[in-house]
Amino acid sequence: MKIKPLTKEQIILSVDRLTRFKETETKYLRVFKEIITNNLIEPKFKKSELDEMDYKKIADLAEQIINFSLKETNNNFLINQRLIDYENSIFNLDSNVQKLLENKINYSAIIKLLGKDIPNNLKFLKSLELANPEQERIEHCFCFPLKKLVICEGITEETLLPEFAKQYGYDFDQNGVYVISAGGKNQVVKYFYKYVDCIKIPIFVLLDKDAQENLNEIKPKLRKIDKIHILKSGEFEDLLPNSLISKTLKYATQNISMGTVENIENYSSKVEFLEEFFKHRGLHEFKKADFAQLVKENINSEEDISEEINEIIKEIKGTKVPL
Repeated sequence: MKIKPLTKEQIILSVDRLTRFKETETKYLRVFKEIITNNLIEPKFKKSELDEMDYKKIADLAEQIINFSLKETNNNFLINQRLIDYENSIFNLDSNVQKLLENKINYSAIIKLLGKDIPNNLKFLKSLELANPEQERIEHCFCFPLKKLVICEGITEETLLPEFAKQYGYDFDQNGVYVISAGGKNQVVKYFYKYVDCIKIPIFVLLDKDAQENLNEIKPKLRKIDKIHILKSGEFEDLLPNSLISKTLKYATQNISMGTVENIENYSSKVEFLEEFFKHRGLHEFKKADFAQLVKENINSEEDISEEINEIIKEIKGTKVPL
């Protein structure tokens, strides 16, 4: 074999992609095939040949390229086994996909390349050489190993739910709760259908009030461990207490004459009010993602949590994790 070694950055990027929350088969095949295509000079395989290749051979080729690039031997495969155990704890995997996991990549050498300013999944990878990775998650709050999946419609929920939960006393990262913003109610259904048949951990689905049709699409496939919550009114922004919105707008406008939020109830939704507020104060265009970040910076007490947000967090916390 003739190999073009992976750079340090390429190795870190590869293991980052291998340890993210994504279907095992999809992420392993994508990463391994890219490594073989870009770094195996001889023999050279066409994409069509890789698509037809046995999974074990794909894993073996990628393993050889990665380990050659590391230039360090290793006889301790504890991390490898723990990665196998973890992927199997999250997903229902067939014997073919197991071949991708059953590799001897030198993770002990790889974690030496990782610094401190790394994403949570790589912090999790580093923890796998320690006595109790789950205890490490609880102590250092890096979310992995995952225990629950929350699928919501938009970026506001993804940004604010974890912050509200902290004030409530239930840290998502500490308890392995992973939040996905699907990008709309129809996408929530697609994500749910994508994961419900292959995932072992509970799924909590959060939908806006106008998603009744989507609720009906999801209900038939709900498992006993899953839970769905449809908002009692409007969208997630409508659950924000007026006092929190007022505090956030004061923080955002500072020296600009803020006006009042007393007339907020005159609008059909709080988003409509905010769009008008930003427009008439000469501010930049109202964007949910930006406003969610501003709200996040101003959540600092239990009083900032509305009754329904409280209810949602209780339901997520109460979702039972299978043994």
